[in-house]
Amino acid sequence: MTRTKAVAWAGGGSYLLVVGLLVGGAPRASGTVHGVGALLAVSLLAGVVRRMPLSALAMALFGSTAVVVGPPSPGPVSLTASYQGQFLSYLAVDLVLGFIVATCVRRASIVAVAVSFAVQFLVIGVFTHGDGLAVNEVIALLAMAASCMAGQLSRERREHAVVLRSQEVAEAVTAERLRIARELHDMVAHSIGIIAIQAGVGSRVIQTQPAEAREALRAIEATSRETLSGLRRTLVSLRQADRGVTVSERSPLAPSPGLADVERLAAATAGAGVCVDLCFSGEQRLVPADIDLSVYRIVQEALTNVVRHAGIGRCRVAIGYGDEELSVEIVDDGRGATGKGSAQGFGIIGMRERVGLLGGRLSAGPRPEGGFRVTARLPLPAPVAVPMEAR
Repeated sequence: MTRTKAVAWAGGGSYLLVVGLLVGGAPRASGTVHGVGALLAVSLLAGVVRRMPLSALAMALFGSTAVVVGPPSPGPVSLTASYQGQFLSYLAVDLVLGFIVATCVRRASIVAVAVSFAVQFLVIGVFTHGDGLAVNEVIALLAMAASCMAGQLSRERREHAVVLRSQEVAEAVTAERLRIARELHDMVAHSIGIIAIQAGVGSRVIQTQPAEAREALRAIEATSRETLSGLRRTLVSLRQADRGVTVSERSPLAPSPGLADVERLAAATAGAGVCVDLCFSGEQRLVPADIDLSVYRIVQEALTNVVRHAGIGRCRVAIGYGDEELSVEIVDDGRGATGKGSAQGFGIIGMRERVGLLGGRLSAGPRPEGGFRVTARLPLPAPVAVPMEAR
């Protein structure tokens, strides 16, 4: 027997002892005093209620019934005192009954309510002191109904909270899946596009220009290694999360790409045959990590579409640091939306999701003068003001 169970049973034994003292040790006390004593004594059943609620209800029914049918007080007893004694005695039972309705399965709750109803109405009907049987029965019924209603409301509130938590978990899982899908798409689509271009160049010039073919193979190797490294980071992170490894226990991984890597991205795109004119405006400064990564992925996806669909050898990327927002623009003079596959895939969908999660705006579409433009505006957090005395 565990210590907690022993304490619970000790409380149950103490309750029965107190009830015995109320009935046998204080026969001259009024019914109100007995009722108050029974109501206070039920607190000793707290441990039994938590562990064995049906046993606690049986003890409470036994104790309250013993108080109600105990030896009557000598002398005249007022009708009000009789009502109060019976009401308070069985109010202790109703408290336990409400807990059972709130926590136990419905079949056990129905049985508990039926047994409590039968015992209370039988005892009150047979052993009530004085007139007013109907009043005593109505009071008992109302008290029992109130306790059952409170227990049912508590049960429904708890079940609703469980449903809300389940929905939050499901939404978090869906959001994480979308995030992983965006990351993998942006990573793989860009790399595979560059590899396909370089492989095509290498196969065409391998006989006539071996040096160019070797450069294409080096670009393919570098891009492949970079992509494999990114995939490995993602898979390792997923496996560690699946095993329940805490953040502090995880092995150190390479940082996520950001604005500092845009120039390297432009150089890789130039290796695929598209020269990128990169322009920064405004005061460059650190931005939050989610914005930093999103800007990189937007530029990466836009350049991937230029390489695969624009059919042109040059494009422009402009990144502007404003006071309240960060703007990104990728413009090319290629085939625009008429290129093969431009209306397919999840690239622009992923960009819209990234920008939407950050509270920004994205526009992507063909230009009237030809070509294609992708523009994103991401709000930046307000800078923290430094007090004059701290400067």
